[in-house]
Amino acid sequence: MDSSSDEEDDRHNLINQNERTNPRTSPSTAATFHLQDFTSRSPRFNFNLQKRYILAILALILLLVLFFTVTDFHSATNLSSFRFDSLTDRMKESELRAIYLLREQQLNLLTVWNRTFQSNASYSNLEDLKSAMFKQISMNREIQQVLLNPHKLGNSVEPEFDFGNPDLSDLSYDRCRTVDQNLTQRRTIEWNPKNNKFLLAICVSGQMSNHLICLEKHMFFAAVLNRILVIPSSKVDYQYDRVIDIDHINKCLGRKVVISFEEFSKIKKDHLHIDKFLCYFSLPQPCYLDDERVKKLSSLGLSMSKPQSVWEEDIRKPKVKTLQDLLAKFTYDDDVMAIGDVFYAEVEHEWVMQPGGPIAHKCKTLIEPSRLILLTAQRFIQTFLGRNFIALHFRRHGFLKFCNAKKPSCFYPIPQAADCILRVVERADAPVIYLSTDAAETETGLLQSLVVLDGRPVPLVIRPPRNSAEKWDALLYRHGIEGDSQVEAMLDKTICAMSSVFIGAPGSTFTEDILRLRKDWGSASLCDEYLCQGEEPNVIAENE
Repeated sequence: MDSSSDEEDDRHNLINQNERTNPRTSPSTAATFHLQDFTSRSPRFNFNLQKRYILAILALILLLVLFFTVTDFHSATNLSSFRFDSLTDRMKESELRAIYLLREQQLNLLTVWNRTFQSNASYSNLEDLKSAMFKQISMNREIQQVLLNPHKLGNSVEPEFDFGNPDLSDLSYDRCRTVDQNLTQRRTIEWNPKNNKFLLAICVSGQMSNHLICLEKHMFFAAVLNRILVIPSSKVDYQYDRVIDIDHINKCLGRKVVISFEEFSKIKKDHLHIDKFLCYFSLPQPCYLDDERVKKLSSLGLSMSKPQSVWEEDIRKPKVKTLQDLLAKFTYDDDVMAIGDVFYAEVEHEWVMQPGGPIAHKCKTLIEPSRLILLTAQRFIQTFLGRNFIALHFRRHGFLKFCNAKKPSCFYPIPQAADCILRVVERADAPVIYLSTDAAETETGLLQSLVVLDGRPVPLVIRPPRNSAEKWDALLYRHGIEGDSQVEAMLDKTICAMSSVFIGAPGSTFTEDILRLRKDWGSASLCDEYLCQGEEPNVIAENE
């Protein structure tokens, strides 16, 4: 699908994005491998202890390899000579499969050995080493199951000789568990608007994802100024009620805090006028408005005072502002106010962008997909993906030039991107990847051919075109919004937000909005990261 190209951050229309960065710390990796904490010991002691631990595990597994390799497997048939001849055949097949797995394990163990103890090769950290060892332990369990399976005859009782199945859950890393956002410690502000005081949201930069972030910041402004927020009209902006649940916001607050422009126009039908039009940004132009946007606002029958800047502020280099700064410059008693685009505003950033947002409410998040989109996403996941899946936002269209203008670039060659994706797949142990992309089939086809783990391709699932035989998207079709580019983009976001692990596109506000939903919904994982996080592209084209 091409939905993620309809999303977000084509800021080149009005501003060069390259001056704006969005650093994010790497997701921490956590392991519950039941090892002693080495951090309090000396480095030399840590290294020796780790070596002893590794040697003990390697010795145990290598003994098993040696045992099964030199033993005559055919002697095992003596344990079941009284059974059907077909059992002998099944045992031979299992033995051959076990030999294959043991040889594969032997090669893998030799790789672990070489990378651990040779001076010119090593694992980058203990987590990677433990991951490799855990994989071998899991393979050993698979070998045991292969050898035992022939002894299961239909519904008959399994033979009494039982070598035991160790509980590998105790060895699980839980590396990709969800992040505890500690929402009880949120810093919040009450939103108690006065009945006759309104704030019109003006959002003009970029596409839908930018506008949703702008709208979220306008909500904070409205809460601080005790005003009802007026959602922009679809005649001058996107049709928000198709993609987000506006009624949900009011229900979460237990009072009416947002209204549509149509409702506002009915309330103010005798005097549809903006009494105070304030500009957060004065540069490159006041309120970030061009003549076309002003004409669209006027076409609504809305008269307005001349926009005025409250301070000198450049979109390309926004300054950090505080709540006190906002109150000092935007507090007026006029009934109807409008504030120009605040997408780039840096007001109490940590407070505004915290999980759950800055406003006190009784829900997980205020701005979330509409109910129809939520249900459709759930049905798609149930149909194609299952509970455990990775979501990948693979932004490509228009990103080559945009990324190469940044330092470092964020546009990766397909083979390098595939390697980065596979590392996440290995950590998450997920069988399938949901692909949200605007890439051409030539790129996605090559990517699919390279995303192969242990000889098995990891399917990249893209939402298919409408098929009347499939019912997962019936709700959108019945309500006449199937095929709407913004609905499809929000559907992609919702599916990604519900994934076990998410890989995002650095520099994309489409990705940032997914990360916001994941934080608010409690689905954010320790394995979430940007594509090839911490790496630079291994080749970068020259600028024009």
